[in-house]
Amino acid sequence: MTRSLGLRRRNLLGVAGVASFVALWALASVTGLADPRHLPTPWQVVGAFGELLIDAGFWASLGETATAWLLGLAIAAVSAVVLGFVIGSSRLLRRLTNTLVELLRPVPAVALIPLAVLLFGLQIEATIMLVVYGCIWPVYVQVLYGVADVDAVAEQTARSYRFGVLARFRYLVWPTTLPYLMTGLRLSSTVGLVLAITAELIIGSPGLGFEIAVSQSGGAIARMYALVVVAGLLGTATNIVMRLVERKSLAWHPSIRSEVNA
Repeated sequence: MTRSLGLRRRNLLGVAGVASFVALWALASVTGLADPRHLPTPWQVVGAFGELLIDAGFWASLGETATAWLLGLAIAAVSAVVLGFVIGSSRLLRRLTNTLVELLRPVPAVALIPLAVLLFGLQIEATIMLVVYGCIWPVYVQVLYGVADVDAVAEQTARSYRFGVLARFRYLVWPTTLPYLMTGLRLSSTVGLVLAITAELIIGSPGLGFEIAVSQSGGAIARMYALVVVAGLLGTATNIVMRLVERKSLAWHPSIRSEVNA
């Protein structure tokens, strides 16, 4: 009962926060505190949003963004998991690659835009390249942490019982690493969306970012804001879905069980 009341209170506070933001937005637009040419009213943006829903071009652009984002995220996740488990299982490999990783990881993905354009032009492959680069590091680092967190006593016990490599991975390394992996995937999913839209916005590859740039340059400001709202809703939905997947896959984990029972 207490948990239900707490959940309702959080939901109500969230709705109140959104409503307050929209009210301030409308007030700024109507009273002239902001130039209406640059900040349309909320109902104008809602109208433009409704027009997007019946625009076939919008759905095509949304599909382009989703394709680049999800494909890049999948490539990055698979690559990071394989590399993380292989390198994390070898102290020698970790030492050999540590300096290289620390040099490459801080490089912003957007700094690779000129290289992506040179390699792939204005095609969707350029966007995928940036998404892969930006998404691979959170997953890879989290997997490394997970492999390193395997309990030494449990590892020695498994060896003393002559567990094979696959058995140790299945019953020891994988359960220990999974919470770290899910955290990396949740972070990378939102990072990938941001990078996909940013790449489309700057490069001009097809997708929501390109539509935002075209609307801005063409003076369709309400449409531009509506597209930004779509991007925000997509990011929010992604975070919710990843939270649900994390809860389901880690239902056995003490942190999730304690959160549910709280």
